[in-house]
Amino acid sequence: MKALSVCTVLVGLTGTAAFADCGEIEITEFDFSSAQVNAEIAKFILEQGYGCDVALVPSSTTSAIASISATGSPDVLTEIWENAAGVLREMQGNGEVTFLQNVLSEGGQQGWWVPQYLVDEHPELATIEGILANPDLVGGRFYSCPDGWTCNFTNGHIAEAYDLEGAGIEVFVPGSGEVLATSLASAYADRQPWLGYYWAPSPLLGENPMVLVDLGPYDPEAFSCNASEDCQTPGPTSYPRDEVWTIVTTALTEREPEATAMLSRMAFTNQELGAVLAWQEANGASAEEAAVYFLTNFPDVWGGWLNDSARENLSALLQ
Repeated sequence: MKALSVCTVLVGLTGTAAFADCGEIEITEFDFSSAQVNAEIAKFILEQGYGCDVALVPSSTTSAIASISATGSPDVLTEIWENAAGVLREMQGNGEVTFLQNVLSEGGQQGWWVPQYLVDEHPELATIEGILANPDLVGGRFYSCPDGWTCNFTNGHIAEAYDLEGAGIEVFVPGSGEVLATSLASAYADRQPWLGYYWAPSPLLGENPMVLVDLGPYDPEAFSCNASEDCQTPGPTSYPRDEVWTIVTTALTEREPEATAMLSRMAFTNQELGAVLAWQEANGASAEEAAVYFLTNFPDVWGGWLNDSARENLSALLQ
């Protein structure tokens, strides 16, 4: 796939766009890669397609939520996971903010994964029952999270509930996130067995197609206990699907309805965003460069987010 440089795109912009009125918009730029790319994509589209004056505001999730609660700014929070949305739900009830869109259309996905090539050869490995019956096919090991990560408690308790060790599968706790990632990448490169915890979207799963293991129905009560270090009654359950939102102030929806309409349609599958993150990591690229990569390589995705005039502006720029 191709990628134009940011400079090439911006130079090509001169004299091409005819904009409707659009004022200033502040968008958070959170301190993790997927949110940074999301923010840069939104900025690029709103500036070059709609003529808005967009400022990115570096922030953590906690700080941004505190700011919007206290001051009503910034205007846009681009990637808020449901487990962090408590105060924002209260603001939604008061009419202060609007939850526009699940920016990750499939939701954030945590869970146990096996490589696609294993499932292609052994379809039974797509379920926990198939894995327990065939421990050798996954290498007799489950890669959990490092100590200090909440998911290490969760995984350990799910493993206990399914008696992984009784089935001949060792629960291995890697020393760091890097060790976990390296184990998966190395197995994939050599087409070896692998079973472990990971999440999407992520650069690693964007580059290496994986299958989310069916751990059975999601049981909120069991999951709540499993996520606690002191859980005394571990239970079988899958991980929940995490809704991930674009949230805007109500003031923005009234002030910039066209920009808001675009943001309400802006959404990615985990594979789409994961592929962009994988390209970014492989090329040592900035979030801005990753945004341009997405825009030049996924026009069928972003084209549906735009109104006609904005689509014309960007199509002329990125053709």
